[in-house]
Amino acid sequence: MVRVKRSKTAKKKRKKALKATKGFRWGRKSKYRAAKEALMHARTYQYRDRRRKKRERRALWQIKINAAVRQLGLTYSQFIAGLKKRKIEIDRKILANLAEENPAVFKEIVNKIKV
Repeated sequence: MVRVKRSKTAKKKRKKALKATKGFRWGRKSKYRAAKEALMHARTYQYRDRRRKKRERRALWQIKINAAVRQLGLTYSQFIAGLKKRKIEIDRKILANLAEENPAVFKEIVNKIKV
């Protein structure tokens, strides 16, 4: 069997890892062993936080809607229940955007629910 020297592929692998850790602090950007460990953790957090971001955004929309609805004399839960009862299908992202940027339109939606 032929002897395989890995210098070319090993160097490529190490360079790829070090390139990915560019901007990391301390030795994690320049020492391969530390960089490999840091990358492993970073990728775990990256995967987890792509899902967490969605949760945080939805919570933020709910807070914005609640604040806008309370000024108009309802609570968030009453507002959402009213939307479902009247079969108004607007998602929370759009509602939060309306509450922030077009209060007049948002007020009309709330008035339809209050009736």
